[in-house]
This record gives sequence, structure tokens and C-alpha cells, in this order.
Amino acid sequence: MKIQYFKDLPVSMEILKGVGELGFSNLFPIQAQAMTPLLEGKDVIGQAQTGTGKTAAFGIPMIERLNLEIKNVQGLVLVPTRELAVQVAEHIRQFGKYTKLKVLPIYGGEPIGKQIHALQDGIHIIVGTPGRIIDLLERHILSLESVKVVVLDEADRMLDMGFIDDIELILSRVPSDRQTSLFSATIDQSVMKICTKYMKKPEKIFVSKDEIALTQITQYYIAVNPYNKFEVLSNILDEHHINRAIIFCKTRTDTSILADKLRKRGYDARPLHAGFSQPQRDFVVNSFRKGKLKLLVATDVAARGLDIQGITHIINYDVPFDALVYFHRIGRTARMGREGTAITLVGYGELTEFNDIKALTKTKIEEITELCELAQTHQLKHS
Repeated sequence: MKIQYFKDLPVSMEILKGVGELGFSNLFPIQAQAMTPLLEGKDVIGQAQTGTGKTAAFGIPMIERLNLEIKNVQGLVLVPTRELAVQVAEHIRQFGKYTKLKVLPIYGGEPIGKQIHALQDGIHIIVGTPGRIIDLLERHILSLESVKVVVLDEADRMLDMGFIDDIELILSRVPSDRQTSLFSATIDQSVMKICTKYMKKPEKIFVSKDEIALTQITQYYIAVNPYNKFEVLSNILDEHHINRAIIFCKTRTDTSILADKLRKRGYDARPLHAGFSQPQRDFVVNSFRKGKLKLLVATDVAARGLDIQGITHIINYDVPFDALVYFHRIGRTARMGREGTAITLVGYGELTEFNDIKALTKTKIEEITELCELAQTHQLKHS
């Protein structure tokens, strides 16, 4: 029988206390399927996107299986970006808040001394990007000889970014009798190659797109004349009193132009795209995360890996070229079981792409013909 609630998991009371404090009760699909085999020490391949609760799925069993009396690195989570390293480490820290757990994010782009000092004090789990982990290994500051559990998170992105050799080098430094799990939004040939080489009889868990928190997202679309898009967007922002939203555009240029137009109209908006330097990106993302910025106008590349709580709305100013990107976009809202709203402005020339999206999902995307109708629907839903 599949476990449905965190309280029924065979984990310590201290972990359950940390999980309960976060407001978690029901297990998400990836958690319900992955946690039992992971707690049993089995290798697992999980196909799941960001926002499906996969950090809890691998983080909680990892804490439970380590000996926290021993101050050696026993858990290793490899991630593609510094931002993800910080996010995943923080989530794991929260799960283990009432235990003796010590977690450290390790990534490049900041002085190495602080990370060296923390490692010398004793760390149980490191969450890091491959480059900085190799740097610490080569300096003989980090040892992976006591590692019992390894997780490759967002494996497809790590391979896309060219980390395959780094991953193989790191795995060669970890004991062969470790437990290994891999999580990836897509499971293609290159990902399966890693699984075949480094995993022992892994259990395969696939969470379909339609299970990915879409039930918590109310989806609308409005067919618009492309020349009226900005006015329609402005009306949506006014009618809904939106506190925190991401507005998606197709190109860097479009994000900058739209953010500029919104600011001139009096909206609190900033662009985010791949042309930003890391300090610029950090400044904008942190402002948005802390609620100092209401509207983030972003490209899909810039929004990958963003895990920010409290995003109430996703607005697709442009329909994405790739239908699967739509699901990745709207997954930025309705995090951790909360509700969210996605609104897509469909220009007359974008109907073909939008029909491809509708064909891929069982959840309803409701057409709204008038903005006042959208406002009324929203009020009824929340009254």
C-alpha cells in the first residue's frame, strides 16, 4: 500500500517535526513513489520537474539514513547551478532542523575560504556544483570516502551544461557500495547512460506531466490582437491586484522592452534574461524573492531552476514555441501544494502553438473572452 502522509513514513520524530513545521502533510506523487525505496536503501531513477517536491523525496530519506553522530561528509547532492545548491541545501536543512544535521552548499563564484572553514568544522551533507567540488577534492580539503548516499539532481541540465566528465570524476571518489539516485525532468539516452554505468538495479519512477501540481493551478487564456497585448496585460494587473508574478516573454529583447514599458506605466517590474551577469541576476532574483519586487519579466532560460515561494500568478505574454515549456513555466506557481493562477495571452498568430499545449494536458485551460469575466471568476473562486 502506497503511503499518503508524511506522518506515516518510517522516519524519526525529529524529521517529522521539521517537515510538519513547513506545513507539509500529504505526499506529492514523486514523494509517495520514491521515498519508500530510498528509505530501504535502493537506487532510484526519478523523472520529475522542479516544483514537484523532489527535494523532500530524496532529502528526507538521506537524513534518515546518515549517522549524524559522525561528523564526516556522508551525503552528496550534485546540482547544476549555485542557485539550486543554495535552495536544495536550505530545504534539506529545514527538514533536519530538529536533528544534529549540518548541511553545506558548495559552489563557485564566492571565496572558497568560508566553505573550507565550514568543512573543517564537520559537515554531514554537501550540496554542490561539480566544478567547486572538484576544486576542493584536488586541494585535499574535501574527502568523499565516507559518503553513503549520492543524489544527481536535475541530471539533464548538468549534462546539457557539459558536466559529464566532472560527474564521472566525482563518482570515482565515492565508495562503490553507496546508494545512488538520479532525478531529471527528461530521461534521455545520455541520462540513461549514467544510470546504467553507476546504479544498481534502480527503481524507475516516472511522474507524468499531468501529475505535476497542475491540479492546484487555475489556467486561463485570452485570445488577443497582438497589438493590444500590452493593454490587456495592464488590465489584468490592475484587476487582480497581483502581489508577485512572473511574466514570460520569448526573447531577451522582448523582456527588456516589456519591463521598461511596465515601469513607465507605474508597475514595479524588472527584466531577467541570460544576458545578465551573475551579480545582476542575484540582485533581481533576491529582490523578487524578498518581496521587494512585484513583477519579474523573464525568458525561459533565465527562469530555469527558480524556486520562489508565494508566486500567485504566471502570465504568458508570449506563447512558448515548445509546448512542454508551458508546463515548466506555470510550475513556477502553486508551489508546495498552494494554489496559483496561470494566464496566457494568445495572439492570433500563436493559436497553433497554443493548441499543441492544450493537446498535451488533461487539465482544463479556460477561455476568457472579457477581462471583467476573468476578474469575476477570480473573485468567485476566492470568495
